[in-house]
Amino acid sequence: MKREELLKPETLARLRGLDLKARLVVEGFLEGLHRSPYKGFSVEFSEYRPYIPGDEPRRIDWKVYAKRDRFYVKEYQEETNLRAMLLVDSSGSMAYRSGSVTSALSKLDYATTLAAALAYLLIKQKDAVGLATFDTRIRSYIPPRSSRNYLQLLLARLENLTAGGETNLAESLHSLAERLRKRGLVILFSDLFDDPDRVLFALRHFRHRKHEVILFHILDPMEESFDFSSPTRLVDMETRKEASLDPRLVRAEYRKALEDYRFRLRSTCSEHHIDYNPILTDQSFEHALFRYLEKRRRLR
Repeated sequence: MKREELLKPETLARLRGLDLKARLVVEGFLEGLHRSPYKGFSVEFSEYRPYIPGDEPRRIDWKVYAKRDRFYVKEYQEETNLRAMLLVDSSGSMAYRSGSVTSALSKLDYATTLAAALAYLLIKQKDAVGLATFDTRIRSYIPPRSSRNYLQLLLARLENLTAGGETNLAESLHSLAERLRKRGLVILFSDLFDDPDRVLFALRHFRHRKHEVILFHILDPMEESFDFSSPTRLVDMETRKEASLDPRLVRAEYRKALEDYRFRLRSTCSEHHIDYNPILTDQSFEHALFRYLEKRRRLR
């Protein structure tokens, strides 16, 4: 399978097992690093680097050579002491997907796959990583650790995560900000369906406590385009309330409201040095991983 295929959501939607999905995403991503504009990151990021004349032959990893037909040497890195916390929104709206189960990822599927890949990368770099899931309140909390065995616990928790119920995003974030006493990197995965003022205030709480923050604002493509057929019956996946409407009559207004919301999020996040990243569930995971990598590099 080509590297680009490994990073496509539609490919991963056909696979079972979050561990497998995470490994394929990471392998496809790392394979592309040395060929990309970000190739300068590869030495920092991987446990291996391409062989350079003058390197000691005993450092060549022959197993990697057998797989890639290229010489790589082992690159050992010192402990970085980075503590990262993955925060995953599991409220009912995160279950939405506009395509079939075998052709598209739900917002929660996308979030958990991306979170699993980042956990894999963090522990690979000997960083500590933890996990919290929430809807109206914190549902699970696993403190950061750096053991490779710990990765399986995180993956199991992510794989068994289901979306349901209403959300209180802001209150959950405030609770987590108070709980995370040691400075670190906070990575949030959410569709941000909550009052914008309260959400932005909660995000600033993390910065007030000296955390670095990456925000992945995850939406389904149909939630951006609103290209539903007419007439349409919409069901709120959290409250189960229904509304029937003609999308053609509200599409322009809806798109403008979403554009304004994103602009406000981006502006406020920029003002408070929060990395804001809008992502659709049909987009390659490569962009999101690069955003993490850029942030990780700045924290060295």
